[in-house]
Amino acid sequence: MKLIRFGQPGEEKPGIVTAEGSFDVSAFGEDYGEKFFAANGLERLAQWWAANSGSAPRIPEGVRLGPPLQRPSKIICIGLNYADHAKESNMQLPTEPIVFFKSTSSLVGPDDNLVIPRNSKKTDWEVELAVVIGKKASYVEEKDAMDYVAGYALHNDYSEREFQLERNGQWVKGKSADTFAPLGPWLVTKDEISDVNKLRIWLSLNGKMVQDGNTANLIFKVPFLVHYLSQFMTLLPGDVISTGTPAGVGLGMNPQVYIKEGDVMELGIDGLGTSRQQAVAWKPE
Repeated sequence: MKLIRFGQPGEEKPGIVTAEGSFDVSAFGEDYGEKFFAANGLERLAQWWAANSGSAPRIPEGVRLGPPLQRPSKIICIGLNYADHAKESNMQLPTEPIVFFKSTSSLVGPDDNLVIPRNSKKTDWEVELAVVIGKKASYVEEKDAMDYVAGYALHNDYSEREFQLERNGQWVKGKSADTFAPLGPWLVTKDEISDVNKLRIWLSLNGKMVQDGNTANLIFKVPFLVHYLSQFMTLLPGDVISTGTPAGVGLGMNPQVYIKEGDVMELGIDGLGTSRQQAVAWKPE
């Protein structure tokens, strides 16, 4: 299945995408959050859809998409997980995953504007494969790890490099601004992706391709990441693990290139759809 949430920010309703189009499944009675996943929601939704697809309203074209799941308890990110990106960042290959968090308040829809933070000079892009946890995971063995995965989504791990690298090296500060985690368009259940380690992953800046990689080049693969993280924290249903970005970020260019007002980032991953963000300047509310 492909799950979506649609409507105005804070008022999103659950939906589903099929070959016939996009449909409102509000009548199912649950949004896509921790309780949904914990209570075998994907299977129950599939059963409900089989019985009720004929009466589900079609979602009109042009309706805003929100993030495809409710705000999770955690957005966990993996740094330097592609060798080419580590090289362009002038950093050594990690011997264990580099782990940091992104604030959950940074989560937005796939096509929402990117707001460049106040005082930012070095806002950067990072296309990433995101993994969504399907059930509570603690001390999981690697061989069992995929049993805890609900599905995947496209993620742009926006980063303010000055905040991240030049302000005492605390990465979370450069990753957590509002709008810095556009997720979606879809949450694609894992059964729809035949091999998560063979997906093209790309991003263009103002129509020019700047990132063009493949998940085959992940240093630490999805099962290992779920296993590894579960040794240090309990992963809850709906949690997001963002698995790292390939080469082609602005930080690694010579001269370096950073996002300015009006820039447009378009990105995609095979099977997970595409998204588009336009950069706007921060303004006081």
